[in-house]
Amino acid sequence: MKLGAMSISLAVKSLNKSKSFYETLGFTVFAGSMEMNYLIMKNGNSLIGLFQGMFENNILTFNPGWDESANMLDKFDDVRAIQKHLKANHFKLEREADESTSGPASMVFYDPDGNTILIDQHI
Repeated sequence: MKLGAMSISLAVKSLNKSKSFYETLGFTVFAGSMEMNYLIMKNGNSLIGLFQGMFENNILTFNPGWDESANMLDKFDDVRAIQKHLKANHFKLEREADESTSGPASMVFYDPDGNTILIDQHI
């Protein structure tokens, strides 16, 4: 399965403090803004999303159709195909993509330890 770019989305208490912390580790702002209460930061192929006040827990995020620089991929597995595969393997989905549509869609499920996984397709 081709899940696309992987990042961790962190629920942060202070966007300013987290931004400074990750800048010290060599990350730079790639997308988002302070005014929107989120930043996507990048260091090489590593992506970290910092989100203040948007959700309670950290989330593992995969973006089918994108590489780590948000460039569109020629070949990728559509979120709906991934969803069908997970359902066939008895995964319990918290939120499902509408299989009657195409284009952007997302789904959410949990790993065995309760970590949230978001498959978020933008194209």
